Amino acid sequence: MSVKSKPYSDEARWNVIYPAYMNSKRTKFEGRRIPLAKAVINPTCQEIQDILQHEGFNSKIEKNKMYPREKDREEDFLGRIRIQLKNDDGAFVNEKYKSTEAVMIRVAELIPQLKTRTASGAPVPPTAPQTQQTGKKKKR
Repeated sequence: MSVKSKPYSDEARWNVIYPAYMNSKRTKFEGRRIPLAKAVINPTCQEIQDILQHEGFNSKIEKNKMYPREKDREEDFLGRIRIQLKNDDGAFVNEKYKSTEAVMIRVAELIPQLKTRTASGAPVPPTAPQTQQTGKKKKR
């Protein structure tokens, strides 16, 4: 049975989102799919799923999957998310998001606002590159 003949509610028809699609440390060649200005630093599958559930999507984490272009084979980079964009009748689950790219851009906007990213104990990544002072040291 081909995937196209299955209903939209079947997980085989759901769209796939890898964290690398939204990672600002990746180039377009390495798999980033949204503009660099909207991308975030090292998003995780759990962060993406939390936001998708908040936005009202059906989603599922597949932890044993890995993005084919991923160079690092570490646990931090494992996983992908399946998301249902359409109902069985062909209507969109959420009318605001009619493409996977629109969903990824919204998720990337909300990830920096998560409690795990804004916790007081967690270091906040700098928004602008820091410059190092180069000068002669004073002798004592």
